[in-house]
Amino acid sequence: MINVLMVCLGNICRSPLAEGILKSKVNNELVYVDSAGTSSFHSGELPDRRSIQVARKYGIDITDQRSRLFKVTDFDKFDLIYVMDKSNYQNVINLARNEQDRVKVKLILKENPTASLHEVPDPYYDRELGFENVYKMLDASCEIIASNLNYVN
Repeated sequence: MINVLMVCLGNICRSPLAEGILKSKVNNELVYVDSAGTSSFHSGELPDRRSIQVARKYGIDITDQRSRLFKVTDFDKFDLIYVMDKSNYQNVINLARNEQDRVKVKLILKENPTASLHEVPDPYYDRELGFENVYKMLDASCEIIASNLNYVN
C-alpha cells in the first residue's frame, strides 16, 4: 500500500480536489489517498461547494471528505506528500523532523513537466472558472502521479 497526502491551506478547495482526482485514477486497494490543510480554519467542514461542483461535473464525489489539520504524525503515515504552493510547502517542511520527512514533500505541479506554473492558485476568492482551472491543473498532475505509481485503473 502506498499512502499519498494532498495538502493546501484550508483543506477545502485544492487538496480535496486533488484527493478526489487521484482516488479516481488509482486502484484504491493499493493506493490510499487523503488530504489535509496547514491551517485549522475549516477543520471538520465539507469541501467548498465550488470544489464539490467541479468535481461532480467530472464524475467525482468529494462530499465524504472533511477538512483536517496536517499533523507531524502524517510524516509517519504517508509516503508522498503533495503540496499546492510554496507557502504550504514551507509550512509542511517546517514541521519535518528530519531529511526522511523532507524528501516526501513535493509541489504537485512539479510532477507535470508541461505545467506552466509550479503553484496551484488558491481559487477560494475566485469565481467558478478558477475552480475549473484548478481542476484541470490537478487532473494533469494526478494523471502523471497515478501513472508513476503504476496502479492506474
